[in-house]
Amino acid sequence: MGEIKRRHALCLMGVFCLPLPAVSAHRTDSIRNLGEVVVKAKTYKEVIPAQTLKGEELRKLNSFSVADAIRYFSGLQIKDYGGVAGLKTVNIRSMGTNHTGVYYNGIQLGNAQNGQVDLGKFSLDNIEEISLYNGQKSDIFQSAREFGSSGSIYLTTRRPRFEGEKDANLAAKVKFGSYGLLNPALLYEHKISDNISAAVSAEWITSQGDYKFRYRRVDVSGALKYDTTAVRHNSDIDALRIDAGLYGLFGKGKWNVFAYHYTSERGIPGAIVNNVWKRSERLWDRNSFLQGSLEWHVWRGLSMKFNTKYASDYTHYMNNNTDIKLTDNIYKQRECYFSWANKYAITADWDVSVAYDFQWNGYEGFDLNKDHDKEHPMNTATRGTHYISAATAFTVADRLKVQASVLETFVNEEKRQRDKAPNKSKVTPGLFLSYQPWRKHDIVVRAFYKTAYRMPTFNDLYYTDMGNPALLPETTTQYNVGAVYDRTRTEGIFRNL
Repeated sequence: MGEIKRRHALCLMGVFCLPLPAVSAHRTDSIRNLGEVVVKAKTYKEVIPAQTLKGEELRKLNSFSVADAIRYFSGLQIKDYGGVAGLKTVNIRSMGTNHTGVYYNGIQLGNAQNGQVDLGKFSLDNIEEISLYNGQKSDIFQSAREFGSSGSIYLTTRRPRFEGEKDANLAAKVKFGSYGLLNPALLYEHKISDNISAAVSAEWITSQGDYKFRYRRVDVSGALKYDTTAVRHNSDIDALRIDAGLYGLFGKGKWNVFAYHYTSERGIPGAIVNNVWKRSERLWDRNSFLQGSLEWHVWRGLSMKFNTKYASDYTHYMNNNTDIKLTDNIYKQRECYFSWANKYAITADWDVSVAYDFQWNGYEGFDLNKDHDKEHPMNTATRGTHYISAATAFTVADRLKVQASVLETFVNEEKRQRDKAPNKSKVTPGLFLSYQPWRKHDIVVRAFYKTAYRMPTFNDLYYTDMGNPALLPETTTQYNVGAVYDRTRTEGIFRNL
């Protein structure tokens, strides 16, 4: 039956492609060459435009890490705290890195301790696409927590692809650089079956960071006191990253499981003041997470998405400089996360979605200089957060696109030894519009209004000797309006404008 339908479809395609005189002409057995038919259509899909780097375009950048690649996006700021070993954070429109959500394969990278995500920890070796959204994604089929960011960066890892009869891919490379930089990397992909594939990626980075710089000083009268070449100390790094992914397809959906581990030791160089050249600050990090995602098209119009994650972070900071303050602190974090998102297509041009997320964060702080061993932390806190979202998106006459969402957040705090922050709740709405005034002109007008809500981090509330449990959350309000003109021609000197 399927073969008969296929033949009928091919016949109909042939009828519509033939010139009119050929249809009415007498049939002959000679071969006829049909002219090429080119069908052009202007795609007009996104309510919120995204800046995207992917595929060959991303590989041509030859960037060192994700932080280096996203420098090519407009509207954001990268804070780089020095060389390969330095922390690298991002913020959109100067609202602070805590208001920017970074999502790895659709699940947010969290840091309840200080709210900052170090993008230097993520290599481009297995990244397939990087997208930046100001506000939120155009697709309302997302977790509730994704509606809570003022801006979002999405990192999507490479899904294994195999050409012809191949069932494995292997890529190995090594980079050398100044100041003792060595960076070998390995990527292996394996086809387990027609519907299941796996990928493993590993990378090692080591660098001494002992670069030279000019050190010059003049007095108040402008006389030169000294002018010399100095060497930066304590800028070394030794880091290892290993991640593995398992990807699968089934009749009405897809799933993936991803594991990530990162460990590092690095120096913190500090400023050169009063001829103090050497710093004794050291930092050790261990970051691990295991996450999974399942997307299921249940039946016509109804789709579900499930996300889950467990993460464990360890940070050890030491400063043996007696001129400042002896410090030997350890911080531990744990995170458990679950999300259930639902989308239903009422009509071809109207979708609605409802999502619920729950996130639990645990935090422990140790000050080893105050006779507290690793089994008895001096500072502990836990936080349970519930997210509930509802959203809708519809299109009117293929010219007006509307997306509206509302997110309610409930936060429950628990704290030992000291006063705890009060429980909180907040409702944050958003409205996004995109309008094409004239069908025959490539002009689109876009506008949006959005509020977002950020809880204080554990460091803000409970950091040793400096935390303030009474600190209030931050709420951002964004207004945006703009227009875009995009013209593509097949002839002339200027083809794209």
